Amino acid sequence: MDIAKIITSGKTALGIEFGSTRIKAVLVDECSNPIASGSHDWENRHIGNIWSYTLDDILGGLQDAYASLAADVKEKYNVTLQTVGAIGISAMMHGYMVFDRDNKLLVPFRTWRNNTAAEAGERLTELFGYHIPARWSIAHLYQAILDKEPHVKDIVYQTTLEGYVHWLLTGKKVIGIGEASGMFPVDPVTKQYNSRMLKQFDELVEGRVPFKVEDILPKILLAGEDAGTLTEEGARLLDPTGNLKAGIPLCPPEGDAGTGMVATNSVKKRTGNVSAGTSVFAMIVLEKELSRPYPEIDLVTTPVGDLVGMVHCNNCTSDLNAWVDVFSQFAELIGAEIPRTELYRLLYTHSEKGDKDCGGLLSYNYVSNEHVTQVEHGRPLFVRKADSNFSLANFMRCHLYSAFGALKVGCDIMLKEEGVRLDRITGHGGLFKTEHVGQSYLAAAIDAPVTVMKTAGEGGAWGMAILANYMLRREKGESLETYLEDKVFAGQEGVTLSPDPADVTGFDAFTERYVDGLPIVREAVRSLK
Repeated sequence: MDIAKIITSGKTALGIEFGSTRIKAVLVDECSNPIASGSHDWENRHIGNIWSYTLDDILGGLQDAYASLAADVKEKYNVTLQTVGAIGISAMMHGYMVFDRDNKLLVPFRTWRNNTAAEAGERLTELFGYHIPARWSIAHLYQAILDKEPHVKDIVYQTTLEGYVHWLLTGKKVIGIGEASGMFPVDPVTKQYNSRMLKQFDELVEGRVPFKVEDILPKILLAGEDAGTLTEEGARLLDPTGNLKAGIPLCPPEGDAGTGMVATNSVKKRTGNVSAGTSVFAMIVLEKELSRPYPEIDLVTTPVGDLVGMVHCNNCTSDLNAWVDVFSQFAELIGAEIPRTELYRLLYTHSEKGDKDCGGLLSYNYVSNEHVTQVEHGRPLFVRKADSNFSLANFMRCHLYSAFGALKVGCDIMLKEEGVRLDRITGHGGLFKTEHVGQSYLAAAIDAPVTVMKTAGEGGAWGMAILANYMLRREKGESLETYLEDKVFAGQEGVTLSPDPADVTGFDAFTERYVDGLPIVREAVRSLK
C-alpha cells in the first residue's frame, strides 16, 4: 500500500506530546515509521511565582499541533486526515491539576518546574522512607494542605497534563503506570499505588481533607491496555474543522519519561536513556531496588511497571539556547545571514577544539531551580578566573558540559556508589541533533557508550505513537520489550560512541569545579532577589 492509502484506511497511529516549549504530533505507519508531523510552539508563564500554562494555552496548542499535522498530511499525500488507527497523549511529567465536582480547574496548572512543594516532599520522604520530589503530584497536594489553601476542600479529581487532555478526548480518568509512579509511589509487584503509603498519607491528613487520596487519583493502566475511545466531543476539541471521526481508540496516556524510554528502546533491565532538551533526565531500568533513598534519584517505572532509577534536572538547553541567540544577534549585526541550525552546528563543533576541562571556565545553566544541587531559584551564571583560558571553544564547551552538569552529579550516585550496571544507554532530544558533539560529551559524563539513533529527533511524540501502535497491533502475550526489539527497532540505524578517556578525565575535572562552585550560584540566589 502507498502511504496515502495507509492514511485513508486508518492503518496508522498518532502520538501527541506536550513538551516544555513545543507540542508535537507525529503520525506513523503500522511499523511505526514516521510519515507526517506537526507542531505548535509555546512557552510557560510565570504567574504569581508559579510556572504555568493556561487551559486556553493547552487546548489552543493541541488544536494547532493537530492542524499542523493535518496540513502536512494534505501537502505530502493530498489526503484529508479523517481517521487514525489509535491515538496516544503524552506530556511533561507530573505537576498539579485538580478539579471540583463540576470539572472546573481549581487553581492554575502547576508544572514540574515549580519547587514550591519542597517542604511537602521532604516530609513525605521521611514518612514513606521513599524519595518524593517536589514536582510530584502528591507533594503538590500535600503542600496545598500544609498551606491551608482553600481549594483543597473542593478537590474531587487530581491528574497530570496528559491525563487531563486524555480525559477531554475520551471522558476517561486514567493514567499510564509510568506517569502514575510520579503522581504517587507505585508498587512494582501489584502495579498499583503503594497501599502502605496510601494508608500513611490518609492518616497524615485525616480531618484536614474530605477525601481519601486513592479516590481522587486516576486509574492506573499498563502499556497495551484499552484506555477508551475518542468521543464526538473529543473529536471536535482535537479537530474543530469536523474532519476527524470519533471512535478512535486511545492508549494509556504517559509522561515524557515513559515515551523517552520507548523512543530509545530502553524498557529492558540494564538499559537506559538520556533525554536532553529544556530539562534533562537519565533513566536506567534497575535489576533491583537501590540500597537506600537518595534525594537526587527518583524511583519511577517503565510503561509496563518495571522499576527505574531516574535523575531529573530542571535545566538543560535553555541557557545554552540563550547564548546561541546572542551569537545570532551578533551575526545579524554584522550582516551575516546564518540559519539557526547552521549556527548551532558551527558553535557546537567548535567547542571540540577547547580544552578537555573547559580551560578553567565554569557555568550554571539554572534558568529555574535545580533540586539535584539544592539551588532554590534560577540564576544562570558564568564564572572564570583571571588566568582561565577564555576562548570561544572553551566557552561553548563549558556551556555544553554545564547542560549535563547536574545530571552527572546524580548519575554518579547510581553508577559509582550503587554499582548499577548498564548494557547500553541511548541519547535523544534536541541537544543531540548536532552530530557527535552532545553525544560524546554525555559519554564522557557517564563514562559509558552512548547511542543516538536516526529517529532521535522525533522524540517523545514518536514514542507515544509507538505505544498507540503497541496497543493496537501487539500479538497475544507479546511484551513491550519484545515488540520494540522485533517490530520497531530491528534494523534501525544508530551511531554509538564510546567515551574518550581524556574527555572523561576532563569532564571529571570540570565536575569537581562545578560542585566546588555551587556556593557561588546559591549566593546569587540570595543576593539577586
